[in-house]
Formats: sequence, structure tokens, C-alpha cells
Amino acid sequence: MNQRVLTGITTTGTPHLGNYVGAIRPAIAASRETGVESFFFLADYHALIKCDDPARIELSRLQIAATWLASGLDPERVVFYRQSDIPEIPELTWLLTCVTAKGQMNRAHAYKASVDANMEAGEDPDAGVTMGLFSYPILMAADILMFNAQRVPVGRDQVQHIEMARDVAQRFNHLFGGGKDFFVLPEAEVEADVATLPGLDGRKMSKSYNNTIPLFEGGAKGLKEAIARVVTDSRLPGEPKDPDCTHLVTLFDAFAKPAQRQAFREELRAGLGWGDAKQRLFDQIEAEVGPMRERYAELIAHPERIEETLQAGAAKARAQATPLLKTLREAVGLRRMHAVAQVTKAEATDAKARPPVFKQYREADGRFFFKLNAADGKLLIQSGAFDQGRDAGQWVAKLKREGAAALAGAPFEAAEGVAADELAAALASFAEES
Repeated sequence: MNQRVLTGITTTGTPHLGNYVGAIRPAIAASRETGVESFFFLADYHALIKCDDPARIELSRLQIAATWLASGLDPERVVFYRQSDIPEIPELTWLLTCVTAKGQMNRAHAYKASVDANMEAGEDPDAGVTMGLFSYPILMAADILMFNAQRVPVGRDQVQHIEMARDVAQRFNHLFGGGKDFFVLPEAEVEADVATLPGLDGRKMSKSYNNTIPLFEGGAKGLKEAIARVVTDSRLPGEPKDPDCTHLVTLFDAFAKPAQRQAFREELRAGLGWGDAKQRLFDQIEAEVGPMRERYAELIAHPERIEETLQAGAAKARAQATPLLKTLREAVGLRRMHAVAQVTKAEATDAKARPPVFKQYREADGRFFFKLNAADGKLLIQSGAFDQGRDAGQWVAKLKREGAAALAGAPFEAAEGVAADELAAALASFAEES
């Protein structure tokens, strides 16, 4: 059975080299594994929580989609779609919102961080807090539960959101499932060994530090100029350099094979100049990124091709989302209206007065069974198979004599959706007759 893995990418920026090594490349590699069914989506509804610049969101959606496709994501193998193209997601968000406790949302990390920052600044605790930010974990839960993903790769700061999705799923299943689970419980998949690239100043590569190396933007020239700004020490050409004390080696390792890594280290120890070392690094990265950049440029120049791919992905996603949401609407009572047969008071009284019935029977294979039906025909107990008719008869007699207590050691149990008190009352009626 395939494992479903779901990954969302928020559309508020332009991917850089650190994004590629830490998230894009390993996710695409994982999507090619056998036994994996991958869902990748552009989280553009989530982007609205962080950004109110329509032009930026529009551009980011284009750039991020082009980046993933240029990097090797196969839309034939995975389900690749925009969150905003799946109307079932916001509807599911509302269904989940209606069963989610406000107190649970009060404990969400992003909301608490905003409240703490406001308190420190002497502001109202909820200053600047939108309902989008406050309810963000419910939208994320809908993203995951809509496709019943078993695995969700996240950073450690997102684990709480997966736990919240599990809690919401369990509550919905309990309230409306009647013994059936609509949602599987997702598991957070935290990659302990995710590659973290250093930026120009040695700190983690991040837009917030303004120390990123571009992936595609600016072309080969932009990549080379950025690498030239990577901080190194003042050792001159010819002087030995410690490979373990330069961020150039970490960047090089992310794009090199073991033999290349070893050769680069030996050259540095032998006195390779920093300028030449940066040229080596540029050549190594460009060998992998250059061909992808050409594909990226072609996609950016033809956004209609990206649109066509995303629409095809949305069709595949909706083929799964629409039936599930229909089932969920039925479960919560949002059903079509049909004519309902009117039951007279006398008929209702008569049905209530009729007792439940045990029925014993033999199947074509020669084995014996019994079942217990309520007066209205509802199945309460369905036995397993018995080799001898007397064995089935003995269990019927035991249930009539001992009632629900006999179920404790029985090789069968109540039928799906039958409450314990309903079954106990039905069996008790036989004791009253005797």
C-alpha cells in the first residue's frame, strides 16, 4: 500500500540555494521512491496571512512553481496543485473550525509569539493579529486531512501543527464517524539530517539575514557574484587553509561527490587561493544548477505551460477531494432533502413493542452462523463461523441468559455503529421474557 506524503510551499518569496539543497532537492528525490504517493501544493492561501501585496504573491507563485518543475518535479508522478484551486479545502477548513476549541488555537506557537511580542511592546495582546493568523493551524489541518496524508515532512517548529491536525481529526471522527474514521491521523516527519547551507556571512542561509545565494535569479552572473561575497579569512594564496574552518567547503560538499570533496580539501591544505577556491565552488554548483536554470527561464517565459500543469494537478486533487467532502457534508447533516415516510403513533408503538430477533442459518460452505437483529431490522450482532450448529445455538442461549456480559469472552462483537447501551438493552429483553 502506498504511503501518502504531502508537502506545502508558501508563496511569499523566491527560492534560494539553501531552499534547493535543504527542501526542494530531497523532496523531489523522495517523490521518486517506490511505494510513495506525493502531493505538492503551492500554499497561496497561507501566503495571504503573511503578505498583503498581490503582485508579490502572484510573482512568487510563478517563480516557485517554475523552480520545482525546473528542479525535476514530475507532474505525471506526483499531484502538483495550487491550494486556491481546490475549493474543497476552505470548505473543509470551516467544518474543522466548527469542532476546534478556541483554547487549542490560543496555544498555537505563531499566535502566542505575536501576543508575547505585543505584551513586551506594551500593546494590546491581539494588536495586528488577524483571524487568518489565529486560525492558521486549522487551514493547515485541512490541507493535510483533505488528502489523508500519512506523512508530512516539516521542520521542528511545525510539529505542533501536525499534532493539532491529529487532534482535530480525532474529534471530527468521534463526533460524526459513528465508528468510522473519515480521516487518518498524520505523522510529522522531521528530517534530522536536513542539509543547512551557510549564507554569505556564515550564518544559516535565510532571507531574514539577507545573506542568501540565488538559485536561478540573476543567472550565472548573479550566482558568481554572490559566491564572490562569501566571507573567508585573510590567508593569502600559497598559505595552507583549514578546510574545516571555511564555509566554502560546506557549500561545495552540497554539490560534490566524495572524491571531489576530498580533492577540494587537499587543494585548500596545499594553499589554494580563496579566489580560485570560489571559482571551483562556482563551477561545481553551476554544473548542477545551470541546466535547471535554462528550463526555469523557459517556464517563466511561458507561464501558460505552468498554468496548464497546475490545472491538471488540480483536477487530480479534486478527483479525490470532492468525494470525501461529499461524505463529510452528509456526516454533519448537510444533506439533500428527500420525502420522509410518516410513521403513525400506532406504528411507532408497535415497532417499539416488537422484540429483537436471533436468526440462525447455514451457509453454502456448510458452516453455521447467527445474527441478532433489532425490531426495525438493524443488525446488532453478526457471529463468526461455527463448524457445528449446536455451537452457534449454545452462544445464542448464552447471550439470552447472560446478556451483554457474555460478550466479554465471545469470538465476535457488536456490529459496526452499534452502541454498547443499545446492545445491552436488546439482550436484556430476552432475560425479561425468561
